[in-house]
Amino acid sequence: MSKRQIELEKVLGYMGELFDALSVSEQEELKKNIHVRSFKKNEVFYGEGDMPDTLYCLLQGKVKISKQGASGRQQIMRVANAVEYFGYRAALAGEPFVTEAAAFEPSIVAMMPLHLIKKYMEENAKVGLFFVRRLAMALGQADARTVNLTQKHMNGRLAESLIFLRDNYGLEEDGCTLSLYLSREDLANLSNMTTSNAIRTLSAFAKERIVAIDGKKIKLINIPALEEINRIG
Repeated sequence: MSKRQIELEKVLGYMGELFDALSVSEQEELKKNIHVRSFKKNEVFYGEGDMPDTLYCLLQGKVKISKQGASGRQQIMRVANAVEYFGYRAALAGEPFVTEAAAFEPSIVAMMPLHLIKKYMEENAKVGLFFVRRLAMALGQADARTVNLTQKHMNGRLAESLIFLRDNYGLEEDGCTLSLYLSREDLANLSNMTTSNAIRTLSAFAKERIVAIDGKKIKLINIPALEEINRIG
């Protein structure tokens, strides 16, 4: 077995459910058209206004999906984690991207032609249902975050973002430190607030010993208090 075949089998193992939903002929066709590429931190996959032509499957790393607001400030809509698919909503809607996707950290991505994926969706109900479920789940999460980030006070927004990061991206071996290191600007964009307000609120949490800060590392040291702040908003 060649090096590419070995790497391809590993990639297909990551893809799991989607690859299993394909027919044998579809699997063989997709194998010939998958391209695996490494992206550097902050390297852009696609930008607002670009036309979609690729389905991305994040194999390793993290990707931020963001949108520029009327004020010119970037709002992080969500963060894709391995193994997750992205870059297909706009294609299914028949429109350009309304968001930008960039690597949060060095990432490895499997890239597939969207015209093939759309063909499989039209011809194979299992593939269509696979993406319908993911769109429905993403919509539910987006609705919940939209309400939280518009109705909560700044303390509640930041607490919700920290809990969101813990639940979605986990903690380091100490069981306290968030595994995703964000700049203050990124944390602010995730929490729908200015960078100065994010810094001020995070510092207040640190003074109250709810969190501990070491550069970009954030350690959650009083999770019950954080969850209570998130609950009351």
